[in-house]
Amino acid sequence: MPEQKEVMPYNELKKLFEQKKDVSYDEFKQLSKSEHHVCSGCLIMDTLELLGGKWRMLVIYQLAKRPTYRFGELKKTIPDITNTMLTTVLKDLENHKIVKRVQFNEIPPHVEYSLTDKGKALFPVFYEMAKWAAMNP
Repeated sequence: MPEQKEVMPYNELKKLFEQKKDVSYDEFKQLSKSEHHVCSGCLIMDTLELLGGKWRMLVIYQLAKRPTYRFGELKKTIPDITNTMLTTVLKDLENHKIVKRVQFNEIPPHVEYSLTDKGKALFPVFYEMAKWAAMNP
């Protein structure tokens, strides 16, 4: 009978990621089969909650395309979003340190939005999504 590999507990995996240790795809895949994986405070569930919703990923993707956007410029790239919803999404992403907001106190005053390093780190996710979409029409 083949030896069964012990499943890494969720908390240990989280610690490894936090310490920037390498976790193999196979270890992650094995962990995802365990009951510990789908839980409150789980890395994947937390990330899906943070990035979920109709607009968040689209706003992040648009912000990733240029160094900065003014509110109106960003709004034009996402025509179906309302001003209120865009404001809400930007504030939420700013609170999570994904978006940086800089206010310029000049005449006329204006605000610019950009991605933080944490936000920019999501760009490989868009790359993988594009690859997946191309391979799975």
